[in-house]
Amino acid sequence: MSKPIGRVRWIICALLFLATTINYIDRAVLGVLKPTLEKELGWTQVDYGWIVTAFQLAYALGYVGAGRLFDKIGVRVGYLLSVSLWSVAAMAHAVARSVFGFCVARAGLGLAEGGNFPAAVKTVAEWFPKEERAFATGLFNAGSNIGAVACPLVVPWLADRWGWQSAFLVTGAIGFVWVVLWAVLYRQPRQHPWVNAAELAHIEKDPPDPPAKVPWLVLLRHRQTWAFVVGMVASAPVWWFYIYWIPDFLNKQYHLKLTQSSGPLIAIFLIADVGGIAGGWLSSHLIKRGWTVNAARKTTLLVCSLCVVPVFLTPLVGNLWVSVALVALAASAHCAFAANLFTLVSDTAPRKAVSSVVGIGGMASAIAGMFSAQLIGRVLHLTNNNYFVPFALASGAYLVALGIMHALTPKLEPMKLE
Repeated sequence: MSKPIGRVRWIICALLFLATTINYIDRAVLGVLKPTLEKELGWTQVDYGWIVTAFQLAYALGYVGAGRLFDKIGVRVGYLLSVSLWSVAAMAHAVARSVFGFCVARAGLGLAEGGNFPAAVKTVAEWFPKEERAFATGLFNAGSNIGAVACPLVVPWLADRWGWQSAFLVTGAIGFVWVVLWAVLYRQPRQHPWVNAAELAHIEKDPPDPPAKVPWLVLLRHRQTWAFVVGMVASAPVWWFYIYWIPDFLNKQYHLKLTQSSGPLIAIFLIADVGGIAGGWLSSHLIKRGWTVNAARKTTLLVCSLCVVPVFLTPLVGNLWVSVALVALAASAHCAFAANLFTLVSDTAPRKAVSSVVGIGGMASAIAGMFSAQLIGRVLHLTNNNYFVPFALASGAYLVALGIMHALTPKLEPMKLE
């Protein structure tokens, strides 16, 4: 009798989930504390826009640099370095007092946090066959929502008892616990002592990629790379808008204080978590039922894009929980979109180039995030905190991106490298 397929790959996926959770806790602390810091330190919307921009600029550099580095040194060492460095940077926020000080701390955080998704997507490509990758990506990406849920639960409590500095210190220190787990538990599938022959055969069931070094310039010649870049540029800044400005929207629109915003924020990101996992499951399920990878991924992306459209109504409805429901639907659709978008890279790029392609797309999206942060900050400043324009831009971004992505890769064929 053949041995049953093991479950070690799902343990690895759980580690990716935990890392992504910590990643989003550390970046979301600032958004939750914004109303408090705004009053205590005298920030304007433009000041806050510059602080967010500092993160995005460094995140762009970290994303593309980590993508290339991890393709060379592997994710075991690379991921460990990334989480260690961003944990130090997160704790450094506690000593900042000026806008410039927060810009420096955010830049350090962004530079190191840029390694999370290149490492995680590369790990999924190495540990999962194509039919499971979207679901695995949806699972680990769900950590972004759990992190966003944990923040409004933990941060107001810490800030209320020991001051806002303690929120940065405690949440930043959590990353070092993950570093120990990763160092102890992670190995490549062929070197991992817990992986049996049946699971290894399952992991390696897809045809192997030819061993080759793929330069960036070669990747930039391929439409598959640009399709991913378009998807990231359109969608990632919207997600950062939710992370960095939704607490402020709730404060300005509905006069919610720091502790009062916890319930709505938790509801938004818990629902988003379900959507992300469901989106990954849907395309994987369709593939198992005989759909082509192209049809399964793009059908799921279309459903997600349509679910985002109603979010433009958020600042118009005048009811707190209707606004929360609209943002929750859009955030849920975003996470499902992201799970399939990241999976497109492992569908079309050689394993040796996955982190590099993710890094290129991440860098482009972070640069777009810089401009969106400046735009949002100035629009809110000029319109006396009217949030209609940011929500309106978010509502149509996904459909436009999907149309361009389909034009670039109508059949979602793999890259043909010479």
